[in-house]
Amino acid sequence: MEQQQKKILCVGLVCLDIISVVDKYPEEDTDTRCLSQRWQRGGNASNSCTVLSLLGASCAFMGSLSAGPVADFILEDFRKTRIDVSLVSQYAECEIPASVVISNISSGSRTILHKNRNLPDVTAEDFSKVDLHQFKWIHWEGRNAEEQVKMIQRVEEHNRSFPQQKITISVEIEKTREPLYQLFPHGDVVFISKDVARHFGFGSAEDALRGLYSRVKTGAVLICAWAEKGADALGPDGSIIHSDAFPPETLVDTLGAGDTFNAAVIHTLSSGGSLQEALTFGCNVAGRKCGFHGYEDITKFRELTIHKN
Repeated sequence: MEQQQKKILCVGLVCLDIISVVDKYPEEDTDTRCLSQRWQRGGNASNSCTVLSLLGASCAFMGSLSAGPVADFILEDFRKTRIDVSLVSQYAECEIPASVVISNISSGSRTILHKNRNLPDVTAEDFSKVDLHQFKWIHWEGRNAEEQVKMIQRVEEHNRSFPQQKITISVEIEKTREPLYQLFPHGDVVFISKDVARHFGFGSAEDALRGLYSRVKTGAVLICAWAEKGADALGPDGSIIHSDAFPPETLVDTLGAGDTFNAAVIHTLSSGGSLQEALTFGCNVAGRKCGFHGYEDITKFRELTIHKN
């Protein structure tokens, strides 16, 4: 299989998002009417797959699901978005993770209440059965990091054995949980969140990149998005690359903006684009996404892809 024809795999969470859109954030102990309410397939890795597919990439998702009507809804939504779900494991006895999301249309904020009780994450044993030859890029949403490190080590061994079919490895470290930080030295591209940067005491993306770059492996790229301040990246040459944000005319829905940014960066880099192109495109797509609800307005993503090309 030609390298450019291979898929991008995202490993991580899929869940049900129950999204209530309101015109202002409700006060405690009040009864408030929603402007609208919807079910949406959520989860960082799941969302990134959605955006990759809408941008024209061939992609697959690896994660866990329960069984039942909600799982059926999620699987159908994956298929509708042309995402390969052959690596999804289903556990009939488990409950599907769910998030209740309050989306404030007046500010664009999203407030999330998440429940994930007993559905296991993907393990290294699960991953050992994956045919790696079908992928050119694998992205991990940082979760059960000890298992994920073992998965990545298998990919590193593949890369040593098949140097002409190298798989690029990216990891996302979004949550401020100490076990996730062991993922730093295992990505060719490492995404860190503003929350993680602040957890380490940094007040800007540039400061965070310079302060944390020693944690990544030689030759890696470290990327930090900072909402309305855009995003920065630091590669092995030691120079900071920056992109401003591209805010929409009206801020509507920031849910999944970070997942959208990650996907757009991966799409550009996996297609041979430069780091500056990837950062700028990532900010552009994420900004455009914040101007409408969900991901269903495919036209807006296609317009961005056409503009990029």
